[in-house]
This record gives sequence, structure tokens and C-alpha cells, in this order.
Amino acid sequence: MTEGPRQRSSTAGSAKDAAAQKESGGVALKKEIGLVSACGIIVGNIIGSGIFVSPKGVLENGSSVGVALIVWIITGLITAIGALCYAELGVTIPKSGGDYSYVKDIFGGLAGFLRLWIAVLVIYPTNQAVIALTFSNYVLQPLFPTCFPPEIGLRLLAAICLLLLTWVNCSSVRWATRVQDIFTAGKLLALALIIIMGIVQIGKGEYYWLEPVNAFEPFQDYDVGLIALAFLQGSFAYGGWNFLNYVTEELVDPYVNLPRAIFISIPLVTFVYVFANIAYVTAMSPQELLASNAVAVTFGEKLLGVMAWIMPISVALSTFGGVNGSLFTSSRLFFAGAREGHLPSLLAMIHVKRCTPIPALLFTCLSTLLMLCTSDMYTLINYVGFINYLFYGVTVAGQIVLRVKQPNLHRPIKISLIWPVIYLIFWAFLLIFSLYSEPLVCGIGLAIMLTGVPVYFLGVYWENKPQCFDSFVDKMTYLGQKMCVVVYPAESGGGSSGGGEKGEEMKEGR
Repeated sequence: MTEGPRQRSSTAGSAKDAAAQKESGGVALKKEIGLVSACGIIVGNIIGSGIFVSPKGVLENGSSVGVALIVWIITGLITAIGALCYAELGVTIPKSGGDYSYVKDIFGGLAGFLRLWIAVLVIYPTNQAVIALTFSNYVLQPLFPTCFPPEIGLRLLAAICLLLLTWVNCSSVRWATRVQDIFTAGKLLALALIIIMGIVQIGKGEYYWLEPVNAFEPFQDYDVGLIALAFLQGSFAYGGWNFLNYVTEELVDPYVNLPRAIFISIPLVTFVYVFANIAYVTAMSPQELLASNAVAVTFGEKLLGVMAWIMPISVALSTFGGVNGSLFTSSRLFFAGAREGHLPSLLAMIHVKRCTPIPALLFTCLSTLLMLCTSDMYTLINYVGFINYLFYGVTVAGQIVLRVKQPNLHRPIKISLIWPVIYLIFWAFLLIFSLYSEPLVCGIGLAIMLTGVPVYFLGVYWENKPQCFDSFVDKMTYLGQKMCVVVYPAESGGGSSGGGEKGEEMKEGR
């Protein structure tokens, strides 16, 4: 962990490289993400494998088809409200890094670091590893029709997937966004096919479970705790709605395209989720749906006949695009953290020609590959899912705090404060229920997050580190620069200064 001043004291070689770049116009992250690609990032990150494989968590806890559909709609609306709050924050604090940048600027360096710490340590490596394993499972399953694919084969193919997409992201922002656009379009076409088949089923009179008298007929007793759990599952299903805020600086005309992409994408995802679930119950009873390990595949086998192979391929394509979107956005989070002095300064550098954050991408890929070597990643996800959701609320609360502390701050978008209040009420309800229902899991998650406190004070807050440590860090940074051919982007103030303002901001933040 290095501080802003560490960037200022980088080696003379890196300073000369950066100075030369600056004299010739400087290098910077390119604004190559247009409205279509912005929508692709949001939709592609929200819609992973879940809606194809296991959309049954909401139904199982909702206890009836009707309640489950209501939960999908309400969680979609709440997600839209949260995204509306993030839209205001995104154009008020137009920096990459998303909620990390907002929490740091509003609540100070320690709060921002803890958000970054839990993301670096667990959230992104585990999520990317699980998505990559889902991809490899659906690719290899046809080759092993009578048994499960070997574990080593799954992990090896997942690693190949990660390495390939890391190379694409390192090579070009445009390539990465094109991959995202193509695979997002593919998953939307597959879901459109499911919805159309559902409409055909309704036209044939197959809507027994959609009739009100049957839709609200419980297959188990209604329970407030289970319904709350259904809302929690629904909220997790919309995870990824805030990822566009991680790449704000690479958006073309962010003041227009950031809110516009949010307003297009969230309603689109809500529509797809609700109508895909409607389509599923036109072909399967709730009991069949709950018994299926891959709902879309079962749906395809029932209705598509010889074309049933479309569904497993759709899941594989969806997860491949999901890995790409997660790599793209998480690397920008790590880049933003390094630029603020919360991660090694090498991660804040970009390639001199390609203008991609290669060190941050390699760091993201390496941490995910290490997670693939462990057997406890699913357990870790359960522990930190609560913390991830905690920071959504902290960020939205920060919007209210910012309104009070800086009422005259320029806000290209300014929403009514009733919206963050509504979001926080819903958020507090789910948070309190999570603590009540799973106190041990939530407690372990909090403990994992708090391990970042000593790291922050030793790595970031403590400025006067031993000279030998500073020298070692500078040499490693210079070696990394030479290997990756990277320099500080012009916006950060170049290599020699490393962003003197950033160092001062960090002091004020602490």
C-alpha cells in the first residue's frame, strides 16, 4: 500500500518517462465508452447466469408465484432508485471508482479504504472465479453427459477464460467493450426467446399459474422472515447495477450518458427478469422449477425440442460476457484506489500506447486465479455479500451527507431527497433482517472487513516509512513500469509528481 507522496518520490527513470509523455501530449484513459457500450456494461454485469440457472431463490422464499413476481418488480424498482442516487453522485463526483470514490470523498480515507479492501481481498476475485467456473461447467458438460466434468478440467478452462479476457482488456478498451456489447446482445436474445416462448404458451392457454387464484396459492405457509429473504435474494440478483460508475472517466459525455444508460438499463433488466419468470411458469409448475438445477435448460428441453441446445450455450455466452464485464470494471476500481494512494502506485499506471490500465488488469486476473486454487470461495461470497450490500447504503447515505455539507456544490443531476430516504428504509430493513437471521455470517463478514484497519494505518496513514522500504517499493514500481510499458496518466499529474493534489486530499481525508 503506498501513499500519494510515494508516487511523488518514484524513481528518476519513471519520472523522465512520464515527463516525456506529458510533453508530447500525455497519456490518459480514453473516452471510448458510448451509450450502447455503457448499457452493455450495466446489463451485462447484472444479468449473469442466475436468471438462466437458478432464479428459484425468490420463488422458494416467496412461497407462491404471485408473491415472487411482486418481489421481482419491487426489487427492480428499489434498484432503479439506488441507481438514480448513484447517477447524481456519478455526475457530482465524476471520478472512476464508483462507490469507493464517493465514500472516500464524503466520509474520509479510512471508510473508502475499507470499501476497497473488501473488494480487493474477496468480492471481485471470488465473483469472477465463480462466474468463470459456471462458464467452464456449461462448456464441458456436453462432453461428460453421464457424469460431472472433472474439477481440474473446470478450473483449467476457467483460468483460460480469465487469461484470454485479460489479454483482450489489456490490448484495447474498444475490444473489451465490443466483446461486452456482443455477449450482452447474445444473452438478451436468448432471454427474448424465452419470453417469446412464454407468450406463445399463454396464447395456447398455458397460464394456470398466472391466474390470480392460483398465482397466490402458497406451496408452503407464508412467513414474514422467508418473504424478507426473498427480497434479499431479489436484491442480490440485481447486483452489478452500479458498475458503470466505476468507469465514469472513460464515458463519452458522462453527464449525459451515465444517467441515460442507467435509465435505459435498469427498467430493461427488470422487464427481462419479470417476464422470463412469467415464461418459466407457463411451462413448469413451481415444484418443477424448484427441483431444476438449470431452469432455462429444463425450459428449453420442454419447449424447444431439437433446438434445446440453445439454452446451455446461452448460459455459457452469458457467463463469458459476465467475466469480461467484471474484469473491465474491477480493474478500474483498483486503478482508482492506487491513484488515491490506497494501493501500490504501479496499479495507477496505463500503457503508453494502448491507454489501458495493464497493471490493474493483471492484478485483478492474478487475484482471481489464486481464488480458483481455493475451495472456500463460495463460503467467502456468503460472508462478504452482506458487506457489499452494507456499502450500497453507506454510499446512498453519503449523498444526503453531501447535500448537507456542500449544498451549493454543482450537481448536473439533482434528485429529490425522498428517493435516497426510500432506498435507505428498504436497505435498513434487509440489513437488520440479515443480521437477525444470520448473525454469525454477518459477523465474520464484518471481521474480514475490519482486518483492513491495521493495513490502512500501516500502509497508507503512516507516511515516514523506513528508507529501505521506500527504496524497495520504488525499485519494484520501476521494474513493473518497464515490464508493462506503463506511466502515470496525465490526469494524475504525471510520474514525477504523482498527483501532489492527491497527497493533500488524502491528508485532509484522514
